[in-house]
Amino acid sequence: MGIARRLAAEGLGTAMLLAISCGSGFAAARLAGGDPALALLVSSVVSSTGLAVLILSLGPVSGGLFNPVLTLSEAWRGKLALDHAAPYIAAQLAGAFAGTAVAHAMFGLPLLAAATQARAGPALWLGEGVATFGLLAVFIGCGRSRPAAAPFAVAAYVMTACWFSPSAAFMNPAMTLARVVGSGAGGICLADAPAYILAQLAGAAAASALFSWMHAGALRRAG
Repeated sequence: MGIARRLAAEGLGTAMLLAISCGSGFAAARLAGGDPALALLVSSVVSSTGLAVLILSLGPVSGGLFNPVLTLSEAWRGKLALDHAAPYIAAQLAGAFAGTAVAHAMFGLPLLAAATQARAGPALWLGEGVATFGLLAVFIGCGRSRPAAAPFAVAAYVMTACWFSPSAAFMNPAMTLARVVGSGAGGICLADAPAYILAQLAGAAAASALFSWMHAGALRRAG
């Protein structure tokens, strides 16, 4: 598959993921009658379902990563050519901002509005790191042992992380940066974004190292 097609799939998939995530958040906030638990339930179910569909639809073209930490993990583990990693991440970043802008346009909100939602402190950073660690654990583990189930497992984990992590479980640097210009409760102010991204990278690196080691041992025993 040519690199241009792969980049188009990654950009489109990330844009659709952000449009679904942001749009469902806006809709849930308007329809939940002020009940934050109901709004989170609706948004997490819709977002995770959309993610599974996008992975199934675009995964055969590009791998269905839609996330820079997954891209870096794939490149580190030799599953993605190193010279493809930077273009993948660029496409994901462009897609994330495009999808956020589309969601804002659909709901009549300003396309570029600096987010004011504060997300800082050790507890939130730990939550974001743990959530991202789990995402990579599911991605690597199911990707190696049950690849057909991986899209559903990843989506189910994302929905779970939305509830167990106090950080809102972005688990995605492209999403984090795009939500710096996002409206509503799903945003993150610019000053707090770098710490979130560092937590995501730390969680992803730890999971990639640990699960690569564990699966390497399993492969040796099987051989």
